[in-house]
Amino acid sequence: METQWSDAVIGWAARLLPQSMFVMYEQIHPDDPFGRVMQSHFLKLNSKIHSLQQYPDNVAQTQRFIQEGWEKCHCLDMNQFYFDLLPEDERQRIENLEPFDEFEEWHQKCSHYFILTASKGSVTRQALLTLPNTSSIPQMTPQWNTHPPLVVQPMCGSPSVEALGMASALLTPEIILLTGGFGRNGRDTAARVLIKEKCGWKSACVEVHGDKVVSLYQTLTSVPGGGVVLFGGRSSPLSPSGSVVLVTADLADEVQLSFTNIVCTGTGPKPRWRHTSTLICYNDKTFLFVFGGRSEKDPILGDAHFLCLEDKHWTEITVVGAGPEARHSHSACPYGGGLVIFGGLGEGGKPLGDALYLRPTSSGFCWEMKDLHPPPVPRYSHSAHVINEKLVVVGGVWLQADGVPGVSIVNLNTGSCVEIQLDTLSVPWPLMLHSFCSELLDCEGSELVLIGGGGNCFSFGTHLNLHPVTVDLKPILCF
Repeated sequence: METQWSDAVIGWAARLLPQSMFVMYEQIHPDDPFGRVMQSHFLKLNSKIHSLQQYPDNVAQTQRFIQEGWEKCHCLDMNQFYFDLLPEDERQRIENLEPFDEFEEWHQKCSHYFILTASKGSVTRQALLTLPNTSSIPQMTPQWNTHPPLVVQPMCGSPSVEALGMASALLTPEIILLTGGFGRNGRDTAARVLIKEKCGWKSACVEVHGDKVVSLYQTLTSVPGGGVVLFGGRSSPLSPSGSVVLVTADLADEVQLSFTNIVCTGTGPKPRWRHTSTLICYNDKTFLFVFGGRSEKDPILGDAHFLCLEDKHWTEITVVGAGPEARHSHSACPYGGGLVIFGGLGEGGKPLGDALYLRPTSSGFCWEMKDLHPPPVPRYSHSAHVINEKLVVVGGVWLQADGVPGVSIVNLNTGSCVEIQLDTLSVPWPLMLHSFCSELLDCEGSELVLIGGGGNCFSFGTHLNLHPVTVDLKPILCF
């Protein structure tokens, strides 16, 4: 219905029915990447959403009804409805109906739909939407820095890589390994590499010898002396992996890969995905530190495990201090001899915005909570890197702010935090920065490549980023 006629219906009902309530469920936020995909979907159905540009958010929709003669109006997006109005036992019942792992698409769809009630007369006392005094996901205003947005552009050469849930690792500064993921043809059974050539980067599938690994949300971690360790992942939410796989590369002529399962001793972690695996050193030995994720039966995990790569043994190391709460889809970066964890999806399916430092001590490690100011908007499904004592967090999904995350810069010495927007005008498709992976392309940390990402939405179909993109980080290195 064209906007002028839908406005007329809203005003007509207010004038005709002095004791009444109007309930509406429609779309909002047309201009972010998910909103653009949503609009494209309805255009393909020859069903344009006419009022979306004139009334793009909850505030505009509320004002619309008040101006048309309604006395009271309540409007909230479907994330607020789900977390603040549905009882916890009902949410748990729904979430236990079947295995589910499309959190990014679910939360984004809910942030792009609203439920509204407008009322007149005595009906105003019978509110259908009774909001709690304190929201469990209170709205926040990102502290956008006045610095110009960071420029994003397609990677030189525009290699074709369309998949979500991949893992990446640098084999050399000119070769990036990619494994796993879900593309247009389903789960990816081939490993591929991005190779830098004189004319730009190209994508190539590579021959794999040994054990095949077919999964999403696994981790790849480069290890000293060459090679990469692959851990975890899933083929479906009922089939997680707990395998530790050593990936070695023959870079002579054409790239060839060898995947070899590592038999480890000790008590290792249960099979999982959406976890992190980070390289740290302790007592002159190298460890793979595995934290968090989710399993077939556990919606979130908060356990930590150390795999000694020299001994191939899951090792007990003393860790003191209050550790991170359980989570998945977080980030973990090497820092200061230990690592720093940021964000993720926590208990009850709510994003987290905390940062914790696993600090080395003489007897092991100690968890320390970083005091961040101002607090960043909680998010998950992002990527992160530590550059010059700063944690650089890119993309992700948040529920408590409008728009989409750009780049959050956390000074790990002072705790100061700023948000910088991304300039995606040079990217000719809606760039969805979740379920993607990233790598720094130079030792100074001035150029970051974002690979894959997108979503497989049950309402609007599959949208995958067409090519890797690069972000110029040079302007923020002096922050």
